[in-house]
Amino acid sequence: MPELPEVEAARRAIEEHCIGKKIVKSIIADDNKVIDGVSASDFEASVLGKTILSAHRKGKNLWLRLDSPPFPSFQFGMTGAIYIKGVAVTQYKRSAVKDTDEWPSKYSKFFVELDDGLELSFTDKRRFAKVRLLNDPTSVPPISELGPDALLEPMTVDEFTDSLSKKKITIKALLLDQSYISGIGNWIADEVLYQAKIHPLQTAASLSKKSCATLLKCIKEVIQSAVEVDADCSRFPLEWLFHFRWGKKPGKVNGKKIDFITAGGRTTAYVPELQKLNGVQAAKAVGKPRKQVPKGEDSKDDDKYNSGDESESDGEEIAENVKSKKRQKLGGQVKQPSSRKRKSKESDTEDDDGGNDDDGSGSDDNAEEAPKTKSGKVTKNKQAKAVTTSKEKVISQKVKPSKKKAK
Repeated sequence: MPELPEVEAARRAIEEHCIGKKIVKSIIADDNKVIDGVSASDFEASVLGKTILSAHRKGKNLWLRLDSPPFPSFQFGMTGAIYIKGVAVTQYKRSAVKDTDEWPSKYSKFFVELDDGLELSFTDKRRFAKVRLLNDPTSVPPISELGPDALLEPMTVDEFTDSLSKKKITIKALLLDQSYISGIGNWIADEVLYQAKIHPLQTAASLSKKSCATLLKCIKEVIQSAVEVDADCSRFPLEWLFHFRWGKKPGKVNGKKIDFITAGGRTTAYVPELQKLNGVQAAKAVGKPRKQVPKGEDSKDDDKYNSGDESESDGEEIAENVKSKKRQKLGGQVKQPSSRKRKSKESDTEDDDGGNDDDGSGSDDNAEEAPKTKSGKVTKNKQAKAVTTSKEKVISQKVKPSKKKAK
């Protein structure tokens, strides 16, 4: 997903190629999930004939200042991207549009042609982005709710340390919170924590002042380095975790094993040998099995701020599908475990997966299992039938006298 460096690369490309040029043609997609709060026709009419004066960014949001309001604003979501025909905006996961490619893309949500023939498009394949038309983008959500920009508004060491001391959530989750610091996404959070040697699940308030200072330094260095090369990942430093986190199987970085967990609701890459829990959390972690998340699902970004529609990782969905198939398979076997044993077994599985199954599913399974178990006992053990009959007689004897008293 686009993070601060990718959005900054797009902003710089617009600044370099589009400033001072007039919009002579506009095509806005008829997609009210992405085009937010305005009709496509009104959007087109509003920007037509306007001149682009500047391009601005905060966090993962970008907006264009025209010669008069309202102004187009872009929240990139998971797959939002700026393309300028014939210009390489960034090499991260995409390249310049070629003459042989479909243009504008079928995923284009905002397309404009400028008076010199240059064409610009904002695309979004998965439709989690938002394109808005706002009189003052900085005064309304989402931009008004963002925390300080990680590149443009860095905190001092004292400010950072003081703010972390008040946060009782895990450090990875906090870094992903756009209202705390804007612009950091999944890969940047993992990278800076790896370089600072901090466990993703370490509570923010428990970090020492030295760790806070190191983390702040890593945030600045990673973001500045990525921005300087226009988010071209092939030019990132070779020793970065970034280059080794995308494979299907856990690999190694600088000779040390990479592991995967869920932190902040996201698939998280870290190096256990270097990133260890400290203090009380280290003591609690002793003896607990480590829950591992499949590595291939890291592409899903995250980010609750940008796409509340997707709150669970792909890894969690895959795990739940596997559980469902196992239950179906068990249901088709001739020999069934007792309801008590089955319930216990499913509870253990749910705990391992973080307890993410739907409410009530366990009750339905037990309801279907109970008659089968009872039926199995009756056919295999005649004594069970005799005991049941005897109990029924005792109950009926007790009920009869009570009815006479009632009369």
